Amino acid sequence: MASSTTGNAISSRYLRPGTLQRLKPLDLVARELVEGMRVGVHKSPLKGFSTEFAQHRPYVPGDTLKHIDWRVYGRSGRYYIKLFEAETNFESMLLLDASSSMHFAGGGLEGMSKLEYAKYCAAALAYLVVDQRDAVGLGVFDSALRTYIPPSSSQAAIRQIAGELEGVGHEPKTDVAGILHEFARRLKRRGVVILFSDLLGQEAALAKGLEHLRHRGHNVIVFHVMDAHELSFPFTGNVRFRDLEGPDQLLADPRRIRAAYMKELEAFLDRVRLTCERAKVDYVLADTSRPIEALLSGYLVGRAEGR
Repeated sequence: MASSTTGNAISSRYLRPGTLQRLKPLDLVARELVEGMRVGVHKSPLKGFSTEFAQHRPYVPGDTLKHIDWRVYGRSGRYYIKLFEAETNFESMLLLDASSSMHFAGGGLEGMSKLEYAKYCAAALAYLVVDQRDAVGLGVFDSALRTYIPPSSSQAAIRQIAGELEGVGHEPKTDVAGILHEFARRLKRRGVVILFSDLLGQEAALAKGLEHLRHRGHNVIVFHVMDAHELSFPFTGNVRFRDLEGPDQLLADPRRIRAAYMKELEAFLDRVRLTCERAKVDYVLADTSRPIEALLSGYLVGRAEGR
């Protein structure tokens, strides 16, 4: 489905033309997945147009002419489509952890930090959501919510989200569980909440935050963002390791601690994965060395087939 969204949005560094072009075949997969999620978060699946008017959006090539609001055209000289409740009842919220540990960069794609990788993923998903006429919003947080863009299905939402991603800063600490609780209370309409975080130090309270969102009827997807070096621990020689969210440092020979580190890493990943599984939340391990379109297509295709 072609739309003017792409042309207006790709000026952002986080919306690369090549990535969007490779994601384009996923439009249909994403749309089918969304329809399945709609059924899961609403009492009944969509059945055509509702009679309750909700809002307008600009006409884009491919829209049916019968839903153009000719009265608005008569006043403004511009084409707008009338959206009804059935077309606007799906919202997704992207939650981006911007705490200090997310700034670690080692083996990431093109040298990206975990935060940069998560930004590219979030921007690409925002593009896919808006391109299929659904609403997307953004929340950027560390120890507190720093940026909030309410869900919108307008094409301007892509540029607004991409623009906000450009200026994301960070604080040392994070509070993933607190943010999940906040959005469980904040979001009035059921939809999909997509979390991007490394979840370091967040295991204890994570389950309650996820369960709160699920209790409110939201589908949840966790992209567990980990740097490739965190996953493989390829270091050699004497290395000074620094806590990115605290003052602690450790000088060590990686060869002596690698086995213990890998054992603890596997246990950590298993605990997070199990927490998501118990809460009926989709879990995606996002290795920053993996091409973004491969990560997203792998998840979307697998989820749609599993549905």
